[in-house]
Amino acid sequence: MRILFMGTPDFALFSLRALVESGENVIGVITQPDKPRGRGYELQPPPVKKYALASGLPVYQPTTLKGDDFAALLAAVDPELIIVVAFGKILPRSVLDYPKYGCINVHGSLLPEYRGAAPMQRAIIDGCTMTGVTTMYMADGIDTGDMLLKAETPICDEDNFETIHDRLGEMGAKTLLDTIALLKKGALIPQKQDDTLATHAAKIEKADCHLNFSDTTRALHCRIRGLSPIPVAFTHTPDGKLLKVLAATPSALARPKDAKNGEIISLEDGVITVACADGTLALTRVTPEGKRAMPAADYIRGRNISIGDILG
Repeated sequence: MRILFMGTPDFALFSLRALVESGENVIGVITQPDKPRGRGYELQPPPVKKYALASGLPVYQPTTLKGDDFAALLAAVDPELIIVVAFGKILPRSVLDYPKYGCINVHGSLLPEYRGAAPMQRAIIDGCTMTGVTTMYMADGIDTGDMLLKAETPICDEDNFETIHDRLGEMGAKTLLDTIALLKKGALIPQKQDDTLATHAAKIEKADCHLNFSDTTRALHCRIRGLSPIPVAFTHTPDGKLLKVLAATPSALARPKDAKNGEIISLEDGVITVACADGTLALTRVTPEGKRAMPAADYIRGRNISIGDILG
C-alpha cells in the first residue's frame, strides 16, 4: 500500500521509524511547519521531519489541510492509506475520505478514555494505574472513530510522563504494524466506541502545572510525575521566585499537627519535605528560577530555603 504518514513530535517518530524499518511503502510525510525555539528563536524542524529527511522521504509542511493547494498535493501523492500519529491538527472530511483504506490513528490511551490532546499526562495526573494505546479509524470529532487494536501497560509509582511517553511510543509502533498486517489480510474488526464511557484529556495549561499543597500527597505526587520532564510542575518560594519540581516522593515523616499546607518541615536527607493535606511530600529534584535542574540536596546547600518557609 502507498502510505502517507502524518505526524509531528517524538511520539509520532516511533511509528514512522517502525514503518520505514519494516519495509512499508511510505511515500511521503506531512508534518507541522518549523517553529522558533530556544533563546535565539531560530526555526527548528519537528522530530518527524528530521528523521524523514535523513531517510530520504519526501516531506511536506502545509499551513492548512483545506483548500485547493492541499487537495492538489494529496492527489499528486495519491496515498492508499494515511497513518496519523500526533499530527496536531484535525483532518477535514476531504482528507479522511481520500485514501482507499482510510485514515488510521495511533492514540496514547485506552479509548474511549482520554480522548484529546494530553492523554498520557492526564492519565498519570489522575492517578490511573493502567494505560495503553489504541489504533482506530479516524472520523469526524476528536478521537471518536472505530477502534481497531489495543495494547495495555501499568502505570507504576516510579513512572513519569517521559517513561510512559517512550513506552507507549514503542507499543504504539508495534500495534500499528499489527493493525496494518490485519488490514492487508482483510481481518480488521472495527469496534465502535461507547461514548458514555468517554473522558476528555484537555491540553495541559499553565494552571495545571501549579502545585497546590492543600491537595493530598498522592495527588501532588501524580501531578509532578505527569508533568515531568515537561512542562514541569511548579510552586513559588516565600520571596516569590519560581521553583519547578521535577521529582518527588511521598515521605514517611508525619505531618505536624500545627503545620500549614506547603510548609517545609524538614531539610534532612537531601530532600525538601513539605506538609500536604494528608501527610508530607519529599521534593527530590528541582529547578530554581534562573538556574539549571539540580538535586534538592544542592538547592538546600545553597541555603535558599529554610524550615518553616511556606511554598505556594
